[in-house]
Amino acid sequence: MSFDQLGLAPALLRALVDQGYTQPTEIQVQSIPVAMAGHDLLAGAQTAAFALPLLQRLYIEGQRPANTRRVRALVLTPTRELAAQVHESIRDYGKHLPVSATTIFGGVGMTPQIQTLRRGVDIIVATPGRLIDHLDRRGVDLSGVWLLVL
Repeated sequence: MSFDQLGLAPALLRALVDQGYTQPTEIQVQSIPVAMAGHDLLAGAQTAAFALPLLQRLYIEGQRPANTRRVRALVLTPTRELAAQVHESIRDYGKHLPVSATTIFGGVGMTPQIQTLRRGVDIIVATPGRLIDHLDRRGVDLSGVWLLVL
């Protein structure tokens, strides 16, 4: 099976080609259609297994409200290193889409994160501790989140 047989949008397929990916892994074959259909999914997988359906559902199916930049997807990771890797993958896979994503993690200053959040993003990739800091300061609104990845 190939990525195009999974029903992914042309912009996502183009990003996969740009990354040098030609064939999905078994977990991607099994998980991508389930996640794209909007079903809950519990799986241990690499980023593409959840990032591709996340991007597909957010942008290709027209679920983006007009003129808004509310956070609609939240990806929680246990470490800042993993948060950075996941963010990079989402950025790479979504480079041909109108995607706005950011990382929120500790060990760095909060000011740039606050500024990015004020401008608005669609996807936040965060570690729990720093996300709680932003929530405590009322610097992030998660009321629009309808897609959560743990």
